[in-house]
Amino acid sequence: MPVGTPVTPRKLVCSLCKFARTVFAVTTTEGRRDRRKRQTRATLSTTALRMVAEHGLDHVTVDEISEAAGVSPRTFFNYFGCKDEAVVGNAVVDEARLDARLAAVPADVPAVAALRTAFAELVDDIQADRDLWSLRMQVVERNPALLSRLVTIGVRNERTITAAVAARLGLPGDHDYPALVAAVTGAALRSCLGQWARSGGTRPLTDLVDEAFAALAAGLPEPAHHP
Repeated sequence: MPVGTPVTPRKLVCSLCKFARTVFAVTTTEGRRDRRKRQTRATLSTTALRMVAEHGLDHVTVDEISEAAGVSPRTFFNYFGCKDEAVVGNAVVDEARLDARLAAVPADVPAVAALRTAFAELVDDIQADRDLWSLRMQVVERNPALLSRLVTIGVRNERTITAAVAARLGLPGDHDYPALVAAVTGAALRSCLGQWARSGGTRPLTDLVDEAFAALAAGLPEPAHHP
């Protein structure tokens, strides 16, 4: 890019996401045990989701999910507290992974852009599992009881993001700014997921998230009106 060329929020966000995919691919190390645990958790969640989609939330038990996933009920409860949590379980933000990803982003990058960079892998994973996430949203829509579980997870995620942003900026945990950043970025992600699901995935989720975070970074300017 020529010297003096202005960098728009969209260009900054996209450049940082490319940076994230390169750096995290090189620096992220995952031991065999951690990888196996992550795979087991994903298998349990996917199994629970598909069984509930087929039979209904009230007609599937933890024992049946465990048997179908090839593990014991005791193993199931090592990963999830209940059946409902397994159905929506992959929506939890991992605190340690988020901290590591934020730490890899240069310190002069603003908080919103830094979070978009840190979320790059999560967004890529969701997009890669489009059919599964679409099914999850359908299951939640058909089973309102799961909404409270999603709300609980959302609150937990906001607290995780708030703490990570506060640590990055050197602010006290009760400062308003990290909580505000966590709230607006969380809302942006939820909005993008909803738009992505409603469109049937016709637009890449990564593009929707890039646009949303660029709009946040720019102060949410009103979109141009089209006749």
